[in-house]
Amino acid sequence: MPRFRMTVEYDGTPYVGWQRQENGSSVQGALEQAILTLTGETVSIRGAGRTDSGVHAMGQVIHVDLSRAWVPYKLRNAVNAHLALAQEHVAVLNVLEVPEDFDARFSALRRHYLYRIISRPSRLALEAERAWWVSKPLDHELMHAAAQQLVGHHDFTTFRSVHCQAKSPVRTLDRLDVTRNGDLIEIRATAQSFLHNQIRSFAGTLKLAGEGRMTVADVRAALEARDRAACGPVAPPTGLFFMKVDYPGDPA
Repeated sequence: MPRFRMTVEYDGTPYVGWQRQENGSSVQGALEQAILTLTGETVSIRGAGRTDSGVHAMGQVIHVDLSRAWVPYKLRNAVNAHLALAQEHVAVLNVLEVPEDFDARFSALRRHYLYRIISRPSRLALEAERAWWVSKPLDHELMHAAAQQLVGHHDFTTFRSVHCQAKSPVRTLDRLDVTRNGDLIEIRATAQSFLHNQIRSFAGTLKLAGEGRMTVADVRAALEARDRAACGPVAPPTGLFFMKVDYPGDPA
């Protein structure tokens, strides 16, 4: 059976999350239904990562096995047509036919995420579902300095959800950068894999640093505590974007 790799973007606002669930619409369910309507095949797609309700994606990657060959761009256009007819907030950006040993989840080398904070006195209108509004001023340089305490190979128990199903809290964080452009503060994170709520936990803790309520040393101490109680408040899902996945052989 031919295997296809699809790069997908979606607005996570109306969905219960990436994973198919019984209590509401999911991104996975929307894609599987579009493929069923198109091909008549009931498929189970695998994604590179699960996202929670309200989290968005600009570069989620999935793979799916279909019973017949497709010209990749025709498959992309056909799936998008059915997603549009169903009024789903999901779009397929690219389709590639890949070897049968390609796995969207397990073949991934690195995953890239972005968390967006808008720091200004006025509430958000246009960006209300695309960023975390923080009304207080934030020192992004202090946030970046604190973030560097988290880069590297660590036990991230402090920054994982109590519901996280990962076997180990140990991860290697390749990048955690904080930059600012006007009112917009961007937190960019890269690692091979992340724990449940890890980036939103980072964002909530770094926000405290930006407000002057935690020092760089405090953030390091929170990491070393290996205690969920040492974490700042978990940032809301609206500011989180799954940006990109790197695989062997991809262009640099």
